[in-house]
Amino acid sequence: MKKYPTIILLLVVSVCIMIIGCKKREESPSIILGTAISADGVPIKYEVRGKGDPALVFVHGWSCDRSYWSAQLPYFARNHQVVAIDLAGHGESGLDRKEWTMGAFGDDVVAVAVKLKLRRLVLIGHSMGGIVILKAALKMPERVLGLVAVDEFFNLEKKSTSEEIEKLLAPLRSNFSEVMGNWVRTVFTPKSDPRLIERIVADMSASPPSVSLGAATGADGMLEFEFNMENRLIRTLRELKAPIIFINSDSEPTVVEINKKYLPSFNAKVVPGVGHFVMLEVPAIFNSLLEESIRDFKQQATK
Repeated sequence: MKKYPTIILLLVVSVCIMIIGCKKREESPSIILGTAISADGVPIKYEVRGKGDPALVFVHGWSCDRSYWSAQLPYFARNHQVVAIDLAGHGESGLDRKEWTMGAFGDDVVAVAVKLKLRRLVLIGHSMGGIVILKAALKMPERVLGLVAVDEFFNLEKKSTSEEIEKLLAPLRSNFSEVMGNWVRTVFTPKSDPRLIERIVADMSASPPSVSLGAATGADGMLEFEFNMENRLIRTLRELKAPIIFINSDSEPTVVEINKKYLPSFNAKVVPGVGHFVMLEVPAIFNSLLEESIRDFKQQATK
């Protein structure tokens, strides 16, 4: 008779383990890997998790890849279909592209959205990815519920000349890996995690120089937008049909009063005390702000 309590206890423990295991599986949606073909024929790798509307499409920054959203994808996959993309020339995507323009990167995002038949989505772009999602949104306005640009567009009146931009790029042309590594260290704060810094230094320093320099330069390059030459950025923002929210660090001032002159709906959420990679440095804060932004977009869509 004494054996029965032990057996019952073991059964209870087994059932609890099964329940916990099932719960963990529910909380960790499986990852589906896929490939879309961009407008110029370049294969674009992506990963998908979870289910739920709207879909969230995450676009990495300059010389990075989709792994930079590792703190967001499992979190948001609990309630949304989430998609992370490797832009052409980055991560596992193809390298056979003649010009690394913002418009071509925008086509990469559109190709994935079309392949996955995403009907209603929010685009989230970090740094250069913030420019890319603008381009993508203009190409599929009927699908985009809202945009979130991360650590980008601090001052819409900020400008530089072609000569000043070339002065910035010249050291990269002569010694890409070392100069890139030194620059990456400047976009963190003294309190940033040294392991994170060195990981990103290694990643970005190893990116193909032809891709990184190609993406930064030219009439449709990243720096043309970041330094707002010929008011290209302002014109692009004004063409947007969907609302856009900015989640920035305080590494440089987000000048709201200036930006509202050109974009009256300008809405910035500023995270203090962090560097350029907000989503990796303070993921819990970032995820909360992104959740809030998604709710805002859904509310606006019902008005």
